[in-house]
Amino acid sequence: MHGDKRGSVDKRHNRYGAVFLGQNCTRQMKERSVLKNPPLELTLTLRQAVLRAIIGVCEVRKWFAHAVHVRSNHVHIVVSGDEEPDRMMRDFKSYATRAIKEHSNVKSKFKGFWTRHGSTKYLWTKESLVSAIGYVKNEQGQMMEFGSSERHGAPNVSEG
Repeated sequence: MHGDKRGSVDKRHNRYGAVFLGQNCTRQMKERSVLKNPPLELTLTLRQAVLRAIIGVCEVRKWFAHAVHVRSNHVHIVVSGDEEPDRMMRDFKSYATRAIKEHSNVKSKFKGFWTRHGSTKYLWTKESLVSAIGYVKNEQGQMMEFGSSERHGAPNVSEG
């Protein structure tokens, strides 16, 4: 959520090299006040269901998931595919929402679980791709089990 002490990215700060937004209690309170639903914390079971859903999207769409990390309140995905990032994000959210509804009792309370958009970054170089994969795998807490999607022409990236 914008204003959180961990930092965030908004429309005006979603550029390569842009500085993250810092802590701003006023903005965070404003963001909370416009939520349509209370925040949903993803349990381990829901996190695993969302992970399987994301991998499923990649397999169906022939995208390659380099790294996926589902946290209790957000998701990080590094993916390659021949599609616009907005379409990818919509598909991920749609499949993940379906998985949450199938594995929880919040079916009737919530219409959607995600923010209106999210952060989409193009990774133009091998170095930026390796850096993003490292961030998702190593800087988000304990890594979840992860079964990679099929390669389907994805770039060959090594971290060495």
